[in-house]
Amino acid sequence: MKIGIIGLGKMGYALAQNMKDHQIDVVATNRSREKIDEIKKQGLTVAYSLKELVDSLDEKRVIWLMVPAGDPVDEMITKLKPLLKEGDILIDGGNSNYKDTVKRYNALKAIGISYVDVGTSGGTKGARFGACLMVGGDKTVVQVLKPIFKAIAMEDGYGYFGPSGSGHYVKMIHNGIEYGMMQAIGEGLDILKASEYDLDFELVTRVWSNGSIIEGLLMRMMHQAFSESGDLAEILGKIDASGEADWTLAEALRLKVSVPVISQALFTRFKSKDEGHFSEKSIAAMRNQFGGHKVYKA
Repeated sequence: MKIGIIGLGKMGYALAQNMKDHQIDVVATNRSREKIDEIKKQGLTVAYSLKELVDSLDEKRVIWLMVPAGDPVDEMITKLKPLLKEGDILIDGGNSNYKDTVKRYNALKAIGISYVDVGTSGGTKGARFGACLMVGGDKTVVQVLKPIFKAIAMEDGYGYFGPSGSGHYVKMIHNGIEYGMMQAIGEGLDILKASEYDLDFELVTRVWSNGSIIEGLLMRMMHQAFSESGDLAEILGKIDASGEADWTLAEALRLKVSVPVISQALFTRFKSKDEGHFSEKSIAAMRNQFGGHKVYKA
């Protein structure tokens, strides 16, 4: 089976290489020519336009999208639709909102095109050497694609979760959990940093990464960061939030499920970007008014 992959960012590039390593006949393309030329040098078959990519695939076309969630996915689908025909399969391997996925699935099903959602985890290393794949869509279609999923996933790292949207739904909740876990690691390190001990954080995270209850991929990544930069001095304490935890929190509110850890982790990320510190200024002013407490002037 030939498969086309659109989008050669860090994850898409690594997935394309992973597929090639597993003797999957993959054709890759990207918006910018530079990435296409680069991956061509790695021995992959490439296409310089969507039409060239589609024309190079089998009679039943299978195309894996690795483009940013939101409008870019819809824009890509709009460009592809005139080139596709009934029976073709589109795979969305990005972090799309599951509600958007269901809408796209229904719209494409009406014209005979299958749409499969694949939540992809494991970072760039996982995408390259063994990803974690959370899949949703029509079972019969997923069954056709299963050999590909199994080949590029880590052992036991592939799962089919049900109808359209379920793969992206499971990935959404996964990412919310990730926020909470990362926040706990950061807070623990913060306490260590504030203590009277002159600790080697590369050593701390190395030890925690080997045999401890809290070992795991995130801790190993934290250890790698300290290995590269002992005190993280060059990194600003501003944390982006890419959207999945927002959706997780909205889903928790819809279902009336308590998620204090995930919500606090998300709000902490928002606060990390607050250079004005207006709420802190307000509290300091209130304390000064009711108790005469000291106010620090800028």
